[in-house]
Amino acid sequence: MESVRSMAMGLHLVCCAGRGPPYREIRVRLAGLPACGKRTGPQARTGRKRIGPKRLAKGTAAPAPGLSGGSRNGEPMTDLRAAPPPPAAAAPAGPPPRSLSLGMVVSIALIALLLAAAWFWSNLLLISFAAILIAIALRAGARGLQRLVGLNLKLGVLVVLLAVAATVALLIRLAGPAVSDQFGQLISALPESWGAVEGWFASLPFGEMLIERVQEGETAGMEDNAAQLAGRLPDIFGLVMGGISSVFGGLTSMFLLLILSIYIAMEADLYRGGLIRLVPLPRRGRAAQILDELGTQLALWMGGQALDMLIVAILAGIGLWVLDVPLALILAVIAGLTNVVPIIGPFLSGAIAVVVAAPQGLQTAFYVAILFTVIQVFEGEVLMPLIQKYAVQLPPALTILAIVAMGALFGPASVILATPLLIVVIHLTRRIYVEDVLGDRLD
Repeated sequence: MESVRSMAMGLHLVCCAGRGPPYREIRVRLAGLPACGKRTGPQARTGRKRIGPKRLAKGTAAPAPGLSGGSRNGEPMTDLRAAPPPPAAAAPAGPPPRSLSLGMVVSIALIALLLAAAWFWSNLLLISFAAILIAIALRAGARGLQRLVGLNLKLGVLVVLLAVAATVALLIRLAGPAVSDQFGQLISALPESWGAVEGWFASLPFGEMLIERVQEGETAGMEDNAAQLAGRLPDIFGLVMGGISSVFGGLTSMFLLLILSIYIAMEADLYRGGLIRLVPLPRRGRAAQILDELGTQLALWMGGQALDMLIVAILAGIGLWVLDVPLALILAVIAGLTNVVPIIGPFLSGAIAVVVAAPQGLQTAFYVAILFTVIQVFEGEVLMPLIQKYAVQLPPALTILAIVAMGALFGPASVILATPLLIVVIHLTRRIYVEDVLGDRLD
């Protein structure tokens, strides 16, 4: 018993000697041993240490072993052996939100600047794209001559250009007077043809009432215009000058288009190499491959489109001649030329042919409408699938959207370039984004 008391007193002295942490938090479960510090209770009066278990009041449950170890200043003390584990450390917070770096800001600014410049110089860019298309066609003809007779490529471009100019001059010499005469007759016949269409429309239920409403609106509009004509003479003069300026601008654009086409066709390798040098060195081989594929696709599209236009013009001319429709030659030429604009072009050429055939009778106009419908069905179901085996196949919905977008943004003349621009966008998207970025290889 004396040995136990000695051990307790020694541990008590150690506890009292180290008054700072971590010793201050030590709690020893020894009955009757007070904590370091001020004494309370009977021991403070007698100075004697009480050893042994405390007596519990009646009806009080004994503390669970290992959970309580006496009291200090009336407060329970906790045994270190039964101390609960420290709370788990909180999960580290996620990475802070990423802010825009200087490089990203500069890249966004450059992209916005390029888009603004493209919109500001859209006419020049469209002329340049049209010149590239003509240059591709000239180069394709020159390559054909090179394979056949071994002619130099640059000399072949000049030969093809001279051959095209000679062909156009010959056509103008042979068919020019007839085409010009029929075109003048077409302009003169349009009012009479439109009158026949109005008469047929008036025979329909409610047709006469609608025509009267339209004529009343036109009469009221003419009276208002006559009253305002004197005050609008400066505006009319401005419109006339604007029309003259547009004509000169169109001639200038045609001359610029011709010069650009010749220079690009003669020095295509120079411009191609300069464009490839803008690409990082490890990707230049891939860029050259994409450009060559794009040039091949555009050349195939132009060849297929020219063949399609020629066949449609021949079929329309033969059909109109069989139906004894006047101005069959000029109507066939219009049908072939407008076929360069998919879907919309054939509809316009068919509508013009129906209006011209209307004075010959409603039966003739009906037959002309059937003729153009059959030609378009033959083109869409037979001719174009055969051509697209060797040319380019385009989704019809995207083609219509491209035509409408080009017409709304850049005017009616730009719809001719809608299809080749769509070819460029689809090809670059497939090769650069789908294959190189996403890694999805296409056949």
